Amino acid sequence: MKAAFMFGAGDVRVESVPDPVIQQPSDAIVRVVRTCVCGSDLHPYRSMSPASQGIPMGHELIGVVEEVGSTVTSVAPGDFVIAPFAFQDNTCVFCREGLQTACIHGGWYGTPETGGLQAELARIPLADGSLVAVPGVDPDHADESLLASLLTLSDVYLTGYHGALMGQAAPGRTVTVIGDGAVGLSTVLASRQLGAERIILMGRHRERTDLGREFGATDVVAARDAEGIAEVMDLTGGQGSHVVVEAVGLMPAYTQACGVVRPGGVISGVGVPQYEDAPIGFGSLFGRNARLAGGPAPVRAYIEDAIPKVLDGSITPGRVFDREVGLEGTPSAYAAMNERHALKVMVRP
Repeated sequence: MKAAFMFGAGDVRVESVPDPVIQQPSDAIVRVVRTCVCGSDLHPYRSMSPASQGIPMGHELIGVVEEVGSTVTSVAPGDFVIAPFAFQDNTCVFCREGLQTACIHGGWYGTPETGGLQAELARIPLADGSLVAVPGVDPDHADESLLASLLTLSDVYLTGYHGALMGQAAPGRTVTVIGDGAVGLSTVLASRQLGAERIILMGRHRERTDLGREFGATDVVAARDAEGIAEVMDLTGGQGSHVVVEAVGLMPAYTQACGVVRPGGVISGVGVPQYEDAPIGFGSLFGRNARLAGGPAPVRAYIEDAIPKVLDGSITPGRVFDREVGLEGTPSAYAAMNERHALKVMVRP
């Protein structure tokens, strides 16, 4: 089969590798129908040291089950499924508490042992907990927009939902979303679903913030740093935002979040942090009695409630995809997103 590997910064290649096989009785093999490039994939794309052994890439897919191990009972060959971006048993103590990304037996795609999902076929560990069947959809004849929205449930939309939920977005509250990437825009849509009264989107790219307005943003702030903070404070009457979702993962975005959070408010971080130490002193969190929340989204906890909303058209998060390539075009997808020529690229094996 063909699969995407990263060999260093800016060096993504599509290689021919052996087809994955069942290794454990709890595994499944899935034929990938659609996958995509994630904003978090761009972090190693910008910084990875050259390596002779490529890293398998990709952690999002929708697909069709081809084969299952002897203990798998929840899915069967022929089922159309979504794979959340982490694998989990969905039965351990943390999974039962809704924290599947902390699963005792789970883990992450993109390792030599597990492989990546930007591929023609994928091995899914712990298939009973890691695959969710989508009823009544034939992917070979489904509308492309429906497939796009279902694909977002593997990560990006439900990561945005997690950010809004952990920040406690709710009726009567103001939410500020920092970042106009796919996760930030998904957070806007999720905040509207949760009933937030006012949603301020901080982003500089007009075509993205226009989509943010369509998703429910009431205000857009293009300025950054002190000027951006001042604009948000002005929009909130000097009080700040009840909820601030930091969807970037860089220190300037965190600093901005600290500058606009309301006393007693919540900063919810869902951008993968590219820093080790976030200040929590008097000038940031402590002095405002503010709280810090967020983390890797337990997509598996939310996905079953989200699927019906996509199927009935209540939400259309797949609109964040603005380009599609074949698997051989995966390197160009990384380049387009890195250069901000594309918001989020779908890959069709």
